[in-house]
Amino acid sequence: MATLAESFLADLEDLSDGEGEEEEAALEGEDDAMDEPDDIEALNYDDLDAVAHLMKSDRYKALMIKVRAGLSDTNPTPISTKVGALEDNPEYQVIVDCNQLNVDVDNEITVIHNFIRDKYRLKFPELESLVMHPIDYARVVKQIANEMDMTQVDLDTLLPSATIMVVSVTGSTTNGKQLSEENLQKTLEACDACLELDTARTEILEFVESRMAWIAPNLSAVVGSDTAAKLMGLAGGLTKLSQMPACNVQVLGAKKKRLDGFATSSANPHAGYLFNTDIVQKTPPSLRLRATRLIAGKCTLMARVDSFGDDPAGSKGQEMLEEVQTKIEKWQEPPPAKQPKPLPVPDLDTKKKRGGRRLRKMKERYGMTDMRKMANRVNFNEAEQEYGQSGEGGLGVLGSQAGGGKIRGITAQQSKLAVKAAKKMTKDKKFARLGARGASNGLSSSVAFTPIQGIELVNPTPNATDAQDGTESYFSEFGTFSKIRRII
Repeated sequence: MATLAESFLADLEDLSDGEGEEEEAALEGEDDAMDEPDDIEALNYDDLDAVAHLMKSDRYKALMIKVRAGLSDTNPTPISTKVGALEDNPEYQVIVDCNQLNVDVDNEITVIHNFIRDKYRLKFPELESLVMHPIDYARVVKQIANEMDMTQVDLDTLLPSATIMVVSVTGSTTNGKQLSEENLQKTLEACDACLELDTARTEILEFVESRMAWIAPNLSAVVGSDTAAKLMGLAGGLTKLSQMPACNVQVLGAKKKRLDGFATSSANPHAGYLFNTDIVQKTPPSLRLRATRLIAGKCTLMARVDSFGDDPAGSKGQEMLEEVQTKIEKWQEPPPAKQPKPLPVPDLDTKKKRGGRRLRKMKERYGMTDMRKMANRVNFNEAEQEYGQSGEGGLGVLGSQAGGGKIRGITAQQSKLAVKAAKKMTKDKKFARLGARGASNGLSSSVAFTPIQGIELVNPTPNATDAQDGTESYFSEFGTFSKIRRII
């Protein structure tokens, strides 16, 4: 009979066998999925049609026909004069669709640029680091083609002189090899498609800019027609743009960047379409983000004005642009120089002091007494008497007076404050003597209960002391020797 431990081990072996079969089935399923022909065609980047689909779409063709027809119309009817809401106008809808198409064209150019780099990397691998712009890269690749001698290639109309020199020297020393005819043909076709999309993007921007003067004249006056068109395209229309807060308008068009391994101090996550406008780029780098926030708020206000059609002439937009420029110039002004503060005019006149009884009392309280004056005065040709064990100080004139050098006050010269203090001390002594004379044992009370009046306040001290006024003599009736027994 099997033990409990053996049964547990048998169960674990069964579980492990089942998991192994499931993993093998999953791996086989993945292998089958990789072997499907549809996925192979999707991962095949040898053909341009597998990655670029925009130029063959019906939406692209229909919109480009309308754009070219609108550009050929020299006298278009202003949208503001047409009857109905602005969003219901067909031409307005075309402009919104063109804005969205412009974004799709930018993404398509990026995809084609990556395709061209992958193909042309075998011929000239250093070119992608020398020419970064996708359109310039496509033009340079089409111009160089399969030529190995860079002296035979004319790049004067495509790149600046400094870049041409670097490309020529690098191309002469590159390790690349010539492309095959098939790869070269695919690369040149991709270059033509990239240039065609760039031309289409230019036509779309021209069409939208020509209509933005009637759709949003005030918004176009602040940020320009192309930026206004891009903002409307991402917001979904002029009305939605007017309802959007300024903080969201600021980040419209911002792209998330991957900064793996790079410093994030130079990264600006709030740089959208407004950050690339002319008025912001002309601002110093330290003030560009602040200027972007300012313009974002003004764009929201101007979009609201345009959505209601209050100012079709665009005068408010011009005033707002001048206000923004004035503020940015005010930011760049240096702080005012610190002016030297002159010293105050010296007050040579004697100030008027308040007189009266209060001031006289204060002088008496804090004034120097005659005794201190005599202690500070020294007679000529007389030795000064000192006091203390080590001669801490002298007594001045006080030590030379008659009386053995003792300090005594002069009654005739006492101050009024001393007289007042003496009177107060005498009064306190008198009260103390009277209180001691009439002291009780602590059990006497000033409240008495009588049968006639009830509670009555009485003096607990004896009445005989009240009759004494302190002026009686020895021979009065209150005196001690008033009665003398005569001895015969």
